[in-house]
Amino acid sequence: MATLEIRDLHVSVEAENGPREILKGVDLTVKQGETHAIMGPNGSGKSTLAYSIAGHPKYTITSGTVTLDGENVLEMTVDERARAGMFLAMQYPVEVPGVSVSNFLRTSATAIRGEAPKLRTWVKEVKSAMEKLQMDPAFAERNVNEGFSGGEKKRHEILQLELLKPKIAILDETDSGLDVDALRQVAEGVNRVHGTGEVGTLLITHYTRILRYIKPDFVHVFANGRIAESGGAELADKLEAEGYEAYTKGGVSA
Repeated sequence: MATLEIRDLHVSVEAENGPREILKGVDLTVKQGETHAIMGPNGSGKSTLAYSIAGHPKYTITSGTVTLDGENVLEMTVDERARAGMFLAMQYPVEVPGVSVSNFLRTSATAIRGEAPKLRTWVKEVKSAMEKLQMDPAFAERNVNEGFSGGEKKRHEILQLELLKPKIAILDETDSGLDVDALRQVAEGVNRVHGTGEVGTLLITHYTRILRYIKPDFVHVFANGRIAESGGAELADKLEAEGYEAYTKGGVSA
């Protein structure tokens, strides 16, 4: 069973007055088959956690460890982390002009699997995944995220998730900017992947609405750069009723 372990993680970014600490000692374990919701207000450090784990150069890890199946993630390059089984669905997916969705997906699958998938099998695989997400087949010939709506960008992220089959999926505010129909389609995709029991999911959000469709095993409240409280799905109901004020009186971190 794949396990992502984060221990006493401290992360800083460069600011006008020098390095500014954002994460201040995060401890978290995510196992294959589990869904963890990371909730908290804007600026609490949730996205910093996601991008630090993924290897974004903007963030400097000053102390702590991140391991996947006992292997030191922090010593891996970004592409090595992906090949090891880590996946990041970005809050704001970037455009890749000149690269079609079909080429992007097959190249990604080749890198992850170590060999190019057989074309006939791959076409069926992509078509099936797109149908489940209610995506027009013509979508595959468009350039990656170029001119995509918010819903199309997020469905494309979930399409990647379904096809690449990572061990650990980090979903950074996948629900942001989605209407009700797109939110349901995205959530159904996440639930299909979760249903295989082969993916551990770290779902980052500050709204509870996506949790109406995706039921987390664990909920963690993020505030001031660390996990302030952990619990089951009932903790999300508490946040819906009471908000984050009790956790943020000391001020948020970034």
